[in-house]
Amino acid sequence: MEQSAWDEVAAAVAAAPYPVEVLPAEPARASACLAALEITTRSWLGAVVANTGGLLVDHGWLRVLGSGHAGLPDVATESDPGQGLVVIGYDVLGGRFAWAQGQPGARPTVHYFGPDDLGWLDLEQGYADWLYAVLAGSLTDFYDTLRWPGWQPEVAALALDQAISAWPPPFSKEGKDLSVVSRQAVPLAEAVSFYQDMARQLGS
Repeated sequence: MEQSAWDEVAAAVAAAPYPVEVLPAEPARASACLAALEITTRSWLGAVVANTGGLLVDHGWLRVLGSGHAGLPDVATESDPGQGLVVIGYDVLGGRFAWAQGQPGARPTVHYFGPDDLGWLDLEQGYADWLYAVLAGSLTDFYDTLRWPGWQPEVAALALDQAISAWPPPFSKEGKDLSVVSRQAVPLAEAVSFYQDMARQLGS
C-alpha cells in the first residue's frame, strides 16, 4: 500500500481558519484522473484527486479541483499539456490557478491569472506549498483588493459552475472597488473566457 499524503492534507483542512468543504470523490473517476495525470497519492495533488471531488475554500471563494463533482470539472479535464498547464483551481471571480513548468529544468510552480491584471503571476510555490498556504489562511491577504463587505453569503449562494461577473471589470480603473460595481452570477466558464479574451485583446 503506497503512502498517501491525504492525512497531511486533511490535517491542514481541519486547521483552516475559514470554512473548507471537502466534496466527495467518486472512486472510479478518481482512479482515471490519477492515471491521466500520471501521479500518485504520495503527492498532495494526487491525494486531493484521490480523496476529493474538490475543495471549496473560504465560503466557496476558491474551488480547488480534485477528481470532479457535479458542476466542477476534474484536474485532468482542465489540464493543457500543450501549454504545460495543469489548472488546479478557480476563484469566484473567474481567476485561475495553474501548476506550470517555468524555466526548462526548473520544478513546476503555481501561477495565478487574475481578473484584475489579466496576466499570469508566478507564485513561486509548488503545489503542496501553495495548498498548505491556502488552507492556512493566505486567501485573506491574497484577495484583499478583490473583496467587498458582505461577500460571504453572496459567494456561498452560488452553484459550483457559477462565478460573479463584475461590471465595470476589476482590470478597469472604474472597476477597482468591487463594493460599488454591478455584480451578478454568470456561468464560471463564461467568466473565465471573458478574461482570457480581454487579455488577448489588450495584449496582456
